[in-house]
Amino acid sequence: MTLKNYLWVMSVLTIVCWGIFAFVVNMVDPFSTNWLGYLLFYASLAASLIGTISIFGFLLRYSFAKEKAIFNLVKISFRQSFILSLFIISFLILKSFDLFSWINLILLIILFTFLEISMSLKKKIKK
Repeated sequence: MTLKNYLWVMSVLTIVCWGIFAFVVNMVDPFSTNWLGYLLFYASLAASLIGTISIFGFLLRYSFAKEKAIFNLVKISFRQSFILSLFIISFLILKSFDLFSWINLILLIILFTFLEISMSLKKKIKK
């Protein structure tokens, strides 16, 4: 797959995910829904965030990268977009259950930082 095709497919799928998220937000009543409504909300938001952050992260890396190893830039941006969107969803879930505090936020930041560092080191060790 070429870079142009990748960006086109990711952009279209991200727009579709944002459309699905908008549909879920308009159709699901948060005060009377069950666990399925919340699952649809968080899953559609996560998919939308992964796509958006991945595209922007790749474009940022591609514009500032000294080496143009496109496949590595795509992998890194997708991995980090997944981790960042998981962080955002975790934060929102804590907030929805009234469990948010600054200590929990700091613990989340530490947890996801260690997750990213361990995934980065794991990749370097394999080389």
